[in-house]
This record gives sequence, C-alpha cells and structure tokens, in this order.
Amino acid sequence: MAGTKNLRSRLAPPADQAVENRFFALFEILSDASSDEEMGSDAERADSHISYDDGIAYWNSIPATVDGVLGGFGNTTLPRADMRGSSGFIEKIARKLPDFGAIVATGTACDIGAGIGRVTRDVLAKHFATVDLVEPVQSFADQIEPELAAASKLHVLGTIYRVGAQSFTPDAGKYAVIWCQWCLGHLTDEQLVAFLRRCITGLAPAGLIFVKENNTSGFEDEFDSVDSSVTRSNKSFQRAFAAAGLTVVHIELQPGLPTGLYPVRMYALRPAASS
Repeated sequence: MAGTKNLRSRLAPPADQAVENRFFALFEILSDASSDEEMGSDAERADSHISYDDGIAYWNSIPATVDGVLGGFGNTTLPRADMRGSSGFIEKIARKLPDFGAIVATGTACDIGAGIGRVTRDVLAKHFATVDLVEPVQSFADQIEPELAAASKLHVLGTIYRVGAQSFTPDAGKYAVIWCQWCLGHLTDEQLVAFLRRCITGLAPAGLIFVKENNTSGFEDEFDSVDSSVTRSNKSFQRAFAAAGLTVVHIELQPGLPTGLYPVRMYALRPAASS
C-alpha cells in the first residue's frame, strides 16, 4: 500500500531549509527530554486503531495511477523532488559506505509497498540490477509491469509479491537494499519491529534497509481514520529501529516538497551487529 494520501501536515514545516533544520533540531532536543511514560498507555497509542482491512479497502478505491498513489500530488513538484532526493540519498550512502557502494550496481533491491512501481521505475531501476516488489493492493500490483514496460525498465523486474509488509518474509541474504517508502504507517508498532527484524535476515552482506516516511511535526504519532494509518514521529521510528536491532547510518529531510506537507525523512539503516 504505497501511497501519500496523508502527506498533508497539521503543522507545515518552515519553507527555509536552514530554519527547517533548526526547527527539527529543537523538536529532537525537547523530545529527548520527554519520558516514555508520557506517550500514553497501549489503549491510547495511535497505532492501536490501525485496521489492515480498512487500509486495503481505502487503497482499493484509489486509481492505479501516479496521481492516485501520490494522493493527488502527481502533477506537482513532489514526484521529481522525491525521485531526486531518493537517488541522491542512495548515492551519498554508497560514497559513505564503500562496502555498500560495491554491491549497488549488481545487487537486488526490494521495493516494499511498491504501489504501481513508481519508486522502482524512477529510482531503484537506476541503481540496482534487479528489483522485487511487494504490494498487497491487486489493482496496483497489476499495473507494475505496464509502468515498467512503458519506461523501458522491464528488464529490472524480479518477483512481484502480492502481500502486505506484515506478511512478507524476504529470502535470507538476498537484498542489497530493502526500500520502504510511504507504507509503514499501515503496520502497528509490534508489526513494524517484527517486519524490520525479518528484513535484517533478508540483507546481503553490507546490505542496508532504507526507510522513507512522513514524520509528525511534533512529539506524538497521529492516526488517520481515512486510510487507517499512523504517521509516526522521528523518535517513534528511531525507537522501532533500535528495538529491531538496527543502527541509523544517516538521516536526511527530503527537500523541495510542496508547502503544507508533513516533513519526510529518509533513514539508512544497517544491522547493529555489523556496525
């Protein structure tokens, strides 16, 4: 279920990048000062309201188009900014970690919550030899091959797994990258940690997990009843990563998105055992 229906933020980030960086740094400091008890009981947790069936029902009602999976932002600056930000992030991490850089061009990637294959077509196909895609919405999965064929990218297509992330177990040691974008909000906290742990077993030596997701602009996670998903805070993601046994290699904010949207962070993660 790769989509950006809930991109719009209740609190838009500042437009100036330098101000934006200071803005989020302040939130980090204040968030570190808050205790886990302040997050509330299980009954109050935003993820306790997630219904997988409701999420599937929502996305089944959405057209299998770029504009559909991008929540109406398909004809804005978002697709190009997203593509450039993701490709640049992969290239930066490849330079930072030479062992990872050495397996990129010949490696296999896995696109989680792949939608119609937009991220595979525009990003992953440029960097990896083969891409497997995981997508539970049947109309989206049906559109993957036509999308890649129209862009002359069909040669990178591996296997399409028509399941959700919570049901997907990657083959051991297969992937140079497991890419998760705008889909993890459909998993509860427990499902997210379990999924990430399975992903660790699916990584090739020197392989990485990339997560690109909306963040709330404050301390708390937010539930969206329309598509039954949660937008998590940066701190919530980092707690989940640590619980799964992952170390954060690098974090970046996605620049150049239309105004009034949630901040989008890109995380590069590797197993703590290999850090």
